[in-house]
Amino acid sequence: MSKPRQILAFSPALRTESDPEGSFQLVEHALSLTQPAGRARLCYVPTAMGDAATSVEGFTADAAARSDAEVSVLTLFPQPSVPDIRAHLLSQDVLIVGGGSVANLMAVWRVHGLREIMRECWEAGVVLGGGSAGSLCWHLGGPTDSFRDELDPFTDGIGLIPLSNGVHDDYVQQPRRQTYRRMVADGTFPGGYASEDGVGLHYVDTELHEAVCIRPGKRGWAVQPDGTGGFTEEALPTRRL
Repeated sequence: MSKPRQILAFSPALRTESDPEGSFQLVEHALSLTQPAGRARLCYVPTAMGDAATSVEGFTADAAARSDAEVSVLTLFPQPSVPDIRAHLLSQDVLIVGGGSVANLMAVWRVHGLREIMRECWEAGVVLGGGSAGSLCWHLGGPTDSFRDELDPFTDGIGLIPLSNGVHDDYVQQPRRQTYRRMVADGTFPGGYASEDGVGLHYVDTELHEAVCIRPGKRGWAVQPDGTGGFTEEALPTRRL
């Protein structure tokens, strides 16, 4: 029996004194979507942060403390950290892509053939996941600050989910909510889903299965053009993990 094709695309939630776990609970949820024969194999892909050591150290420390998964990291700078990228990723149960610059992520992945490899992993039933840039990349695109402090349209996603994506939908330092809806309304993007910080969008095949959250009151949103130059939005039922 073939494995389902699954993606958990989320907006990370910052750690706070009252919630020191931060977003790793969403990674744990991605792990729960697998049924490995033994220990789950989890690979972290920090390309969007230029393989920053701090990102790798933080993720691997969380994974060691909070899961019994067999953890690996795929870095691409200055060269791939594994001898065969395709074989390594296809051998995993879950792939988590870190946040950062989604534009740089896609450019580097294209050079190394990862766009095609990620599609192959998805088709094989490897659970794909990630936050921020690691959420946008699975969709057709969405607003990004990859190019400057202002938000610009990003339209170079892999498109496993043939919809747009708005991340950090409740981020107060940038008008992400308004920008995403404006870009859907004017046809820059097709309709899609937005996630507030701490919300994950779980897709099975190309359909949204459910929205989950790790913070009370946080929501996901369905956003569609209304055909008259505007948009409609609908709050998604969002299950607290």
